[in-house]
Amino acid sequence: MPKLNKNKFILGVTGNLACGKSTVAAMFKTQDCLLIDADRLGHRFLSAPGLVYKKIINTFGEGILDPDKKINRAKLAKRVFAGKKDLARLNAIVHPVLIKEIKRLIKNSDKKIIILDAALIIEAGLRKIADKLVVVTAKKNQQILRQQKGAGLSREDILSRLKSQISQSKKKRFADFIIDNSGSIVETKKQVCAIRRKLWKS
Repeated sequence: MPKLNKNKFILGVTGNLACGKSTVAAMFKTQDCLLIDADRLGHRFLSAPGLVYKKIINTFGEGILDPDKKINRAKLAKRVFAGKKDLARLNAIVHPVLIKEIKRLIKNSDKKIIILDAALIIEAGLRKIADKLVVVTAKKNQQILRQQKGAGLSREDILSRLKSQISQSKKKRFADFIIDNSGSIVETKKQVCAIRRKLWKS
């Protein structure tokens, strides 16, 4: 498997909806690491007027816009998670630009360790650029409760989003390390520290 940069170690951190992958990714970060948040980058492309913005409007119509012409992510999500075809169309617009930006950030960083926090590392074909992959898991009822509390979504909407993702059992097959984030923060941090010691002795 070819490395994106031979002088840098890239750790991918992924997980399904409300498994806590971003919490785990932040635990891995140290002063010597660059943390790339793919979700935040994706939101930036949706927010800024540009090619991605225009393609999304042309594809899904102005019904997903707020009165100030900004893309309403909740409206867009409700549309694309209603069917696999619309989700695939959105991913086809966003993923190429997002992957290009991730690779640019990795190439230009002076950090030797890169933490890539991305929900779709496997789905978007980013697995090949990570030296090691951590898959964060949680029990389904916890995912639902966390998402209901954090995003205020209905159980139906949450199940629809979960259905659109590769199952946790399948994601585990791609993992070098698995972190069970079903317990306390302390328990999760212990798992992170154990992996860090194996990877870069810190």
